Amino acid sequence: MSAPAPLPASPLPALPLSLPAQAARLSLTGLLLQQAARTPERIALESGERKFTYSELHERATCLADALRLHGLAQGDRVAVLSENRTEYVELELAAARLGIILACQNWRQSDEELEHCIRLVSPKLLVHSARNAETARRIEHRVPETLEIETGFDALLAAGRPDARFDEADPESGLIILYTSGTTGMPKGALISQRAMVARAMVARFDSPLQPGDAFVAWGPLFHMVSTDSVYGTLMHGGKVIVMDGLDVPELVQVAAREFVGHFTLMPGMIDRVIEEIERTGLKPKGARTIGAMADLVPLDQIAKVTRLFNAPYKNSFGSTETGGPPAGRGVIPVGEIPQRLSKLQNSFCEIRLVDEDDNEVPDGQPGELAFRGPTLFSGYWANDKANAEDFRGGWFHMGDVFVRNPDGTLDFVDRRKYLIKTGGENVYPAEIERVLLASERIAEAVVVRRPDPKWGEAPVVFVAKVDDTLTADEVKALCRGRIAGYKVPRDVVFIGLDEFPRSATGKVKRHELEERVPRAGG
Repeated sequence: MSAPAPLPASPLPALPLSLPAQAARLSLTGLLLQQAARTPERIALESGERKFTYSELHERATCLADALRLHGLAQGDRVAVLSENRTEYVELELAAARLGIILACQNWRQSDEELEHCIRLVSPKLLVHSARNAETARRIEHRVPETLEIETGFDALLAAGRPDARFDEADPESGLIILYTSGTTGMPKGALISQRAMVARAMVARFDSPLQPGDAFVAWGPLFHMVSTDSVYGTLMHGGKVIVMDGLDVPELVQVAAREFVGHFTLMPGMIDRVIEEIERTGLKPKGARTIGAMADLVPLDQIAKVTRLFNAPYKNSFGSTETGGPPAGRGVIPVGEIPQRLSKLQNSFCEIRLVDEDDNEVPDGQPGELAFRGPTLFSGYWANDKANAEDFRGGWFHMGDVFVRNPDGTLDFVDRRKYLIKTGGENVYPAEIERVLLASERIAEAVVVRRPDPKWGEAPVVFVAKVDDTLTADEVKALCRGRIAGYKVPRDVVFIGLDEFPRSATGKVKRHELEERVPRAGG
């Protein structure tokens, strides 16, 4: 497999890297080493009773990187990891940074076919898996020459390395980690993220939020996703404690919230109501956070108001991506206890954006346009996908595929994904326009709009709804829309399902295409 296609060339002639330019480089490895020297006895990593100080974690990561090198791995080689969240996973991430190898983080929720695709895509020399995923690793045709099970082989591998090993400095532009896109419309793509991008993501996060050095982070979200991996690296670069949890366990998560003040407490759509219920059931009071939450557009507004009061922390009105990190529009917050009247986004610092039409011409304020992005948090391209790189990086900008409207005050309103449109009677309908209206109702826990073929209009919007009020009818759902949005946007059909029946990706986003498959069976 080839590496990602090179991005469009600079119009300036290429020059050798000068000594001043070398001195201006900033690597993730250097920042981690510096933190270990500055606060050696501070707890860096914790999972249950297992705890490592910065000094211990540095030594273990060094030994592991050396052992992997003795195993034949060199800068640029890939190691695939298929595991639940655990301390060894974080150690692998740090060892990858030390040695200059690339860690390809596999989504264990995927089907065998998807996992085979993701692993083969990056041609790893080693597949590291946990016992929980051992059967999957044996079953799929991954074609990796060597595998290692964490429970039976990790300690022996670690013992083979030297704590005083030295490594050639990795270029900050070299690959650090591969995270996979959701793949809701096709096979996942592997996003290659560099050390430079990870350092920049940590810097922007701290500049654009109240986060402070030393703040803790609870890594319950999967480490195969940026929601945890970005924050793990950022926390360790700034001297905080990473608390690793084996996935979402709401009672345990509330216990952690009651004893730990954290910088940003990750709360995702689809689980916030469960956290609220557990806090109210147990009477446990969260110790607090500087910010909480993500993806406010996908959360019922009354839930936002309630959970911010319980944590006494503002809700992050974010919009980022695997490819861009926290930017482009993650600077705003919703104050404690407030039910927002609008969810307009604030552009992040240290990035440039444009909103463009299908011909890449910038659109005026008030008109929907695809967001094109530039900035140091950006990933390095999709692995072995020349077609996607050529399309998405055209003109020297990364085109996110997300449609926004710029308001006169400079804020941004998310409209929807560019590639998911409902074309009805020649009009474009973006699902988020309908969902935002319905989610403002206290009678609705979740609402997701998809399309169905229509013999008269071409396509028609259909909404799947999870009720809070059992008496809610389909006619009442439609009535909530009338007068709030154009008539052609009102859902033609309403399908009621349970909240846990919505198919979700690792980030909490509902997979619209899976719901589409259920429309004919739903009976309209």
